[in-house]
Amino acid sequence: MTQSPQVSKQFWAIIPAAGVGRRMNSQQPKQYLSLHQKTVIEHSLQRMLDVDAIAGAVIALGKTDEYWQDIPQNFSKPVHRVEGGKERYDSVLNALLYLQQHLKGAATENWVLVHDAARPCVRESDINKLINAASQHDNGGLLASPVRDTMKRQQLKGTGVDQTVDRNGLYHALTPQMFKLDLLIRALKNARQNGQPVTDDASAMELAGYHPQLVEGHDDNIKITRPFDLTLAGLYMQEQMKES
Repeated sequence: MTQSPQVSKQFWAIIPAAGVGRRMNSQQPKQYLSLHQKTVIEHSLQRMLDVDAIAGAVIALGKTDEYWQDIPQNFSKPVHRVEGGKERYDSVLNALLYLQQHLKGAATENWVLVHDAARPCVRESDINKLINAASQHDNGGLLASPVRDTMKRQQLKGTGVDQTVDRNGLYHALTPQMFKLDLLIRALKNARQNGQPVTDDASAMELAGYHPQLVEGHDDNIKITRPFDLTLAGLYMQEQMKES
């Protein structure tokens, strides 16, 4: 009996970047703020493209985005642009559907790593760790960091403490989050069709019955949300450069 040839795996980065980041109190979207002589999104994208296993990227941008065109398009790998949607998961789904069509007919097992445009400090070693650990099963996985602080739940009405939450087994969800292309498309479509709220891609996979693997990453993989985060990201980058 002859065995069928083993299907190779291909990995692509998906970067939703259609948001405006209102909490940054900035006139331009946070992904285009300056950080170490580049924009935040350039750092986030380059961190993904620097990983040997990643074949390229698809970026979902706002319909009226006027900043991307000013970024040097001298990427070492293919970078495709698609129009984003109203919500983050809409942008991710648009990028996934584009990639599915782009890769149509390819004899590969296609995986996607969805990464926040505002996470410029993700480490290449963590991305490789995620790829190696979570591409062995259909559950996929995500970078995450264990909760170390005491957790409090606020009262539904008021600002007092309702209870202290057991932090054992709790993790902060980070990105990238990695799943098979076709499975994530199906999960996001089902969640949207059923009106189920999804705050990240892993949430959609969980609603579809999967159990994404938690792969511990470094705590410096922060998401730039408020003004001080930009300063903190700059400090983290300086420390990372010292280590390399």
